[in-house]
Order: sequence, then C-alpha cells, then structure tokens
Amino acid sequence: MSKVFVVGGGASGMLAAIAAARNGHKVELFEKNEKLGKKLYITGKGRCNLTNACDQDTFFEQVVTNPKFLYRSFYRFNNYDTMTFFEQLGLPLKVERGNRVFPISDKSSDVIHTLKKELEGLGVGIHYHSEARQIITRDGQFYGLQLKEEAQIRTADAIIIATGGLSYPTTGSTGDGYHFAKSMGHTVTDLYPSLVPIHLKESFVKDLMGLSLRNIQITIKAGQKQIYQDFGEMLFTHFGVSGPVILSASSYIIPYLKKKEELILTIDLKPALSHEQLDNRILRDFEEFKNKQFKNSLTHLLPNKLIDVIIRLSLIDPDKKVNSVTKEERLRLVGLLKSFELHITKLSEYNQAVITKGGINIKEINPATMESKKVKNVYFVGEVLDLDALTGGFNLQIAWSTAYTAGNSVV
Repeated sequence: MSKVFVVGGGASGMLAAIAAARNGHKVELFEKNEKLGKKLYITGKGRCNLTNACDQDTFFEQVVTNPKFLYRSFYRFNNYDTMTFFEQLGLPLKVERGNRVFPISDKSSDVIHTLKKELEGLGVGIHYHSEARQIITRDGQFYGLQLKEEAQIRTADAIIIATGGLSYPTTGSTGDGYHFAKSMGHTVTDLYPSLVPIHLKESFVKDLMGLSLRNIQITIKAGQKQIYQDFGEMLFTHFGVSGPVILSASSYIIPYLKKKEELILTIDLKPALSHEQLDNRILRDFEEFKNKQFKNSLTHLLPNKLIDVIIRLSLIDPDKKVNSVTKEERLRLVGLLKSFELHITKLSEYNQAVITKGGINIKEINPATMESKKVKNVYFVGEVLDLDALTGGFNLQIAWSTAYTAGNSVV
C-alpha cells in the first residue's frame, strides 16, 4: 500500500484524496484552515455551482486557457461523471438555467459535508491547521513534506498539490502551490485575477450602483478589434460593472489591459430590437407622453435609475416637451440605447476574483496523469495549473477532472 499526501482541502484536494483512497492508497490530507472547503463554501453565492450539464463541445468552448490539455482528464471524469459521483454519495442535484448544476438544497455546505463524509469513510487522515512549508525532493523524485508547525519531515510515496490560486485569499488561497512548483524547477506563467468585476472611468456609474440589467448585449473593443461579445445579465457597482457577462468578459481583456490599450465597453440596452424597431417603439411612447416633459417620457423604456444618466448623455433638454423633440434628437437617443459606451480602466483585485488566470506551465505536466514532468511522484491539480474557464460550473469541473485523474494515476 502506497502512502499519498494531498496538500489542500478544497474541491480538487478532497476529490483527489477520495480517488487515491478508493484505489487502496493510505491517504493523508493537509489543510491550513480549521475546516475543509472554505472557498467551495462561498462558490455560487453559497449555493455551489458544481458543474455544467452541457455537451462536451460546449464545455470546451467555455475553457479559455489551454482547453486541449484538459482532453485526457475530462474524458476520464467528465461533467456527467461528476453528477453521478455526488448523487451516488447521496447528494441530490438539479439543473438550472444555463445548464448550471446545484445541490437541490442550494447549500454548498452539503457538498462539503458529502465529500468530508466520504473522506472519513475511506479512512483518509485529515490534518487541520497544517500548512505545508516545503516539498522535499531527492534524486528527481518526491521524498517528503515539511509542515510549518513541525521540524521533522513527513515522508510518503507521492504527493498531490491542490493548493488553489490567489483568488479569495481569505479562504487560504495564497499562492503556495506556485512557490512549491518553482522550488522544483517549474515555470509559472503571469498571474492575474479573473472572473472579476470591471472598473470604469465614468463617474456617473456611482449613480447606477445596484442597478441590474437583464437581456442586454455587451461588446468590448480595443480600437476596432472586437475582443468579446455576450448576451445576458450585468450589474452596476459603485466603481463599475459586475454580473455574469462582465465576469466572463474579464477573462479576455487581461492582455489588452497589460498593454495599456484603450478598452471600450458598449452595452446594447435593447438587443431584441433593431434601430428602426426601437425608433418606432420610442415614437409610440412619445405619442403617449406628447404633452409631458422629455425627462418624464422614458419610464416604459428604461429602469428609473438609468433614466437620468441616459437623458444627460442624450444631450436633449430634459424639460423639453416630448412633442418638440426633433427627429435628429430622437435618433440620437436610439443610437445611445443601442450603443451605451463606457471606458474600462482596470480589473478588481484577487479578493473579488472567482479564479486566478495563469499558473504552472501545462507543458511541464503530463495531461494523462497530472504528474510533474520534472519531479517524479509529484502531481498538480485544480486552480494551481494554467487552466481557466468562464462562469457556470466550468472551473469546478476542471478541479474535479484533474483531481480525479491525479488520484487515479498515483502509483
């Protein structure tokens, strides 16, 4: 029986430990926090979006960085395998809009409890308040683990490093795995917060704070080049914008921000209507409100919080009677609603990031096993690798797939 260490008690660490233990290995899991799954607890706003019930082609379309590396591990343990795994452990699941998969209870704590119960049932030794200080290697292979709290070196046959990235550092994701990887000769790509809110230049966004927009389309351009386009929901914050379409967009704009290129975010507030259809819609509203002031004529068309900002940007006198608004002014309003322009300044920090973009260079990892190509019997899984995807359960699936692969590949 081999002894296997797992460093990190998050999603990928727990599943890797379960997979290794099911294969008959003696497994010990080391977690720096006082409990398991601290980051998992807050995912999906505390509901835990476990995976996505899409087909495999759609899945890989959502993987932004290095999707081909994932082929082997995903086919070994895919999104439907994840759903089966949890349901067989007694956790009933449901599929919601966008094929997002959640526990029926809507409680991420139930996901953590399910994994913990299986770990304990398999006899996995769980060590809390146990922070890894150094991975010891000898002659090109793993030898042992030194904890911060102990002087002696604990030895084992293999180690799986599942320490996460840098996002939500309060949960214990402080980049330990990157340091361990570098100490063993691995390269780590540039790291950035991703799936994160976007900051805007316009001061009026403060007036829109808390406003949620549904069924809008966003486009982001650097000069004439379109970087990203999506349809869905977004939210204004005191510094900029957030919400599903914005978080996904943040994954694509990092290289352009790094080069200090000007980035324009354009919102189509009425994507279901052409310019002509929207103009006709406004004409109907104007007919209804023809004797009112312009500032009181947009209540059917826009949420209240947005009306003042749109009036200001339209350059139409707010006190002007609707029946005095010229065709030129009306078409300018149509253009504004179809192309509401905002200027991106930066992304939020890691404390608001769902994931870390960048990580251990995947060319140095065996995609079939997750074993290091530089040091034998060392495996890396989850967010510590240079893999990331959009929101919707895809990043957690990367964690499950890579963890399962490593746990089943330990010799």
